[in-house]
Amino acid sequence: MEETIMGKLPNIMPKIIEEVGFDFSWNNRKVWSLDVPVTEINISTLEWHFKIPFWDIKPDRYNLKPIDVINFPEKHKIEYDRTMKCDVKHPIDIMQNKGRWLVLDGLHRLVKLKIQGKTRVKVRKISRSMISQISM
Repeated sequence: MEETIMGKLPNIMPKIIEEVGFDFSWNNRKVWSLDVPVTEINISTLEWHFKIPFWDIKPDRYNLKPIDVINFPEKHKIEYDRTMKCDVKHPIDIMQNKGRWLVLDGLHRLVKLKIQGKTRVKVRKISRSMISQISM
């Protein structure tokens, strides 16, 4: 897993990210250190992520949808290669947000599992009560 600090957002955030995203910043290392059980859910529960431009085509931010990487890997080779190199043995960290599960960490793993034809995914459901433990 890549060790990054997530949630530091640019001043100009695309409207769609504001609508679906979290309203706090978090540290992935803190998320990973949580003692949360692993369970399984259907990938279909999280597939809505694939239609949101969470990824980047440099130098711009938030301009690449995972579905475009899934459907056009040759066009998005850098992100496709990054996706296919990720280690899917780690569960996806998710949290309830605005009425649905939102990925805190593991979108590349989720996409790789989808590409591999998996229908179930291992997740850790992080409670909103833990926000203070993972906030920056």
